[in-house]
Amino acid sequence: MLLLDKLRAIVGPAHVLTDVEVSPYAIEGRAPEAAVRPGTIDEVAAVVAHAAEAGVPVVPWGGGSAIGMGLPPARAGIVLVLTRLAALVEHEPGDLTATAQAGISLAALQSQLRGRGQWLSLDPADADRATLGGVLAANASGPRRHLYGTARDLLIGVTVITADGAIVRGGGKVVKNVAGYDLPKLFIGSFGTLGVIVEATVKLRPVPDAERLVAVSFERFDDAAVALRALLGGDLIPNAVELVDAASAAALGLPPAAATVVVGFDGLADQVDWQVAELASVVVPCGGAKPMAVSTATWERLASAAHEAVGAPAAIMTLSVLPAAVAETMQRGADAARGRGFVSAWCAHAGVGHVTAALSAASARPEPAAIATVLEAWRASARAGGGHASVTWAPLPVKTALPVWDDAGVAGRLMQRIKTQLDPNNVLNPGRFVAGI
Repeated sequence: MLLLDKLRAIVGPAHVLTDVEVSPYAIEGRAPEAAVRPGTIDEVAAVVAHAAEAGVPVVPWGGGSAIGMGLPPARAGIVLVLTRLAALVEHEPGDLTATAQAGISLAALQSQLRGRGQWLSLDPADADRATLGGVLAANASGPRRHLYGTARDLLIGVTVITADGAIVRGGGKVVKNVAGYDLPKLFIGSFGTLGVIVEATVKLRPVPDAERLVAVSFERFDDAAVALRALLGGDLIPNAVELVDAASAAALGLPPAAATVVVGFDGLADQVDWQVAELASVVVPCGGAKPMAVSTATWERLASAAHEAVGAPAAIMTLSVLPAAVAETMQRGADAARGRGFVSAWCAHAGVGHVTAALSAASARPEPAAIATVLEAWRASARAGGGHASVTWAPLPVKTALPVWDDAGVAGRLMQRIKTQLDPNNVLNPGRFVAGI
């Protein structure tokens, strides 16, 4: 109770939730001891410092859109809810940079930036819920990463709260900031295990004059693979190259086909028109149908197409493979699921080798061991394709039946050493990330 009293004094009694009030912040069915909603960076620092002093773990929480990733916490401790830190602090259109607090949703940030003709070239799924800090912590991205990269490519400055409650700033507010180590990138994709991101400065781009999304249907997966190789090895400059199977295509409202390649272009209107026309000359000789225009609303659904296709999934896995192995990995994975009595849906950022698979079972309550067997087969397929695989979401019994994260090898041991240096008492999101970090 002493710790809770201190936290109430810091953020105000209304912003310290306990008992039944914390139910929205349960992780893997485990309710935290409290959910704390600080309103300033100084308050975040004070909360973390007091929690660390009391030996209570802290789980950073943005919009909660990715909270199901990772291992379940041994002790939920305090959930640190950052949604009150939701301001666009500074926008410099002339410098193409913006500084925003971590709790602002991606949708709200993009809306404010687009009002001045610019945007942040990140398009993860669930942008209405996903926060800037959460997207950075998970290194989340979407279809447009094909051309514009991920959060690591866009971050130029960051403010984090360390495990002992110190406020640390790294990087700067200008693009040409090249002095010293690029420490801000250390926190990208760290899932809140090294520090709590509370503010970030990012690079922006002008809103393109035109943008177009088109779909190309294929009767055979192998033909889609050939077309992808031709497209990726050609002169066109798409901003997105997606591959979806029949189930995901149906969920997106696309024509029935064994495989569908979805391609995006942006830029000047004449350039976009030319690239769309030129795309037909690339894909049709490979067995593809004539490119068909797709609604712009489909952009937001591409990354979650596989999830949509199965409704209530038994598990979701993310596989990273070489781009040349994407189609084969999807086919092998679908065969592995089918051979064990499951159905699956697949979608991929094909140009970068990022594949998402959703598993569904005919029975209402499939055995966790059976689900884990399919996931292990998918992981083996990813490794055969030169990559790795992680369980994005699964029920707790499934997570206890197989490793959630793939073996990180030497990199995992290095990450453990970094964690020990930055969070020696294991306060921040302990035990939920790669290598037990």
